[in-house]
Amino acid sequence: MQATTNWEQLLYLYGGDQPWDSSLWVTSDDRVRGGASQSHLFVINPEKARFYGHLDTNALGGAGFASQHSLGVLDWDLSGYEAGVVVAVAQADGKRYALTLKDEIPPPRDDGREEAGVSWEAEFAVRQDGSDLDLKHVYLPWSAFKPTYRGRPKPDAKPLDLSSVKRVGLMMRSFFGDQEGDFSIDIHAVAARREIPEGGGVKGEAAEDGDEDEDDPKAAAPPKKLQARRRNLLSRLFCGFGLL
Repeated sequence: MQATTNWEQLLYLYGGDQPWDSSLWVTSDDRVRGGASQSHLFVINPEKARFYGHLDTNALGGAGFASQHSLGVLDWDLSGYEAGVVVAVAQADGKRYALTLKDEIPPPRDDGREEAGVSWEAEFAVRQDGSDLDLKHVYLPWSAFKPTYRGRPKPDAKPLDLSSVKRVGLMMRSFFGDQEGDFSIDIHAVAARREIPEGGGVKGEAAEDGDEDEDDPKAAAPPKKLQARRRNLLSRLFCGFGLL
């Protein structure tokens, strides 16, 4: 029996057809808790951003975090992208990073600071060698996102609501003393993904006449006005950004 080939559809969150913009990111480091860590997000060009900084673990006795997260409150529906998230990395330092999601944003405290809330974190690390011509694709299924509260597991959290993602973030943290110091990672794109079986039709949905027109806007209606782009072959993932 011939194996079925799965196509892929990507919804770019950052990068690709959603150019990086540093003004859409906010710093959230452990300085709000008396720490000394510091992070930055620098847009090298619309197709690539650098998340970098210094993680200090002395001020907080072995703990620490440095992060950047999306500005304001998003309203993203990613529930149709059952395969999870893919991150295209150009260069990294081998350290452990976390991609974070929130489906609820707690109200601010009386002093204006944000209350701590549940974050869903998926950890990943990319080896140090690499270049723009040797992209590394990190695949994070939704099952890889684990609920945390103040950096610790929160197993009693309710399931992540993918139909109402309010925040996306990039985080470097000590994992309670496991890492510290300077960090840097260059990212081309972050995208939600879903698989489309050979013969057409989104996985889990019926296809009409056994085929699907990729140019038909009704065949891939973007949720919440986000632009979706289909990529037909795995080897084409995140290649040729200048043509997007």
